[in-house]
Amino acid sequence: MKIISYNVNGLRSAMSKGLLDWVQEAQPDVLCLQEIKAGREALDVAGFEALGYHAYLYPAQKPGYSGVAIFTKRVPKAITKGCGHEAYDYEGRVLRLDFEDVSVLNVYMPSGTSGDERQAFKLEWLQWFTKYVLALRHSVPPLIICGDFNCCPTPIDLHNPKANQNSPGYTPAERAWFAELLGHGFTDSFRHHHGDAPHHYSWWSYRAGSRQRNVGWRLDYLLADNALQPRLAAAGLLPDAVHSDHCPAFVELA
Repeated sequence: MKIISYNVNGLRSAMSKGLLDWVQEAQPDVLCLQEIKAGREALDVAGFEALGYHAYLYPAQKPGYSGVAIFTKRVPKAITKGCGHEAYDYEGRVLRLDFEDVSVLNVYMPSGTSGDERQAFKLEWLQWFTKYVLALRHSVPPLIICGDFNCCPTPIDLHNPKANQNSPGYTPAERAWFAELLGHGFTDSFRHHHGDAPHHYSWWSYRAGSRQRNVGWRLDYLLADNALQPRLAAAGLLPDAVHSDHCPAFVELA
């Protein structure tokens, strides 16, 4: 099973930049998208369906904001839209598909970059999310948690860690949270295959030619329950995909 996670920064925008052609070439079995920005208006998914995908969308209530979607060639045994928390579900942050041997949890985490209030919201979310995941593990197949985490766990995951010690996405509290989550029995699939290799990023600012200069952050992850470690055949980033300010991340399960 090949799973790709991609923050598309607006699904309609990404499709106008050739996303469907790229999907046809990449051939993921499961494609998890974040920040679809659909709002309450229906998105045209006929192009994905023509490629053989079943479409599951969970948009935010606010137009042009947040939202997640999963397109899958394998029919899931269960679909869960939302996480049961009113504030987070209003923002369309969680969508889960359960298959026989694995559960794919697609998540778009808050960024915290718009001010202190949203950063506080983010920190509350992080603590809640850990409890949510730990409870969920008792009732579903082993989890793959994929999505835009809006967080870098270590200095090698962003271009300039010293200058960003207290920037949202790299605060001490967020780094501690990430380490704690991994400590509960999850594997960062990218690091599992690439060790401590530096300069691998999944998001670049649109400003100052950041992508061309590879001045970025690794914000997008596929975390696997440790029970899935023997099946982690490959993992990585796909920086040549340019439909967004992010690039896709992927994992292949044997």
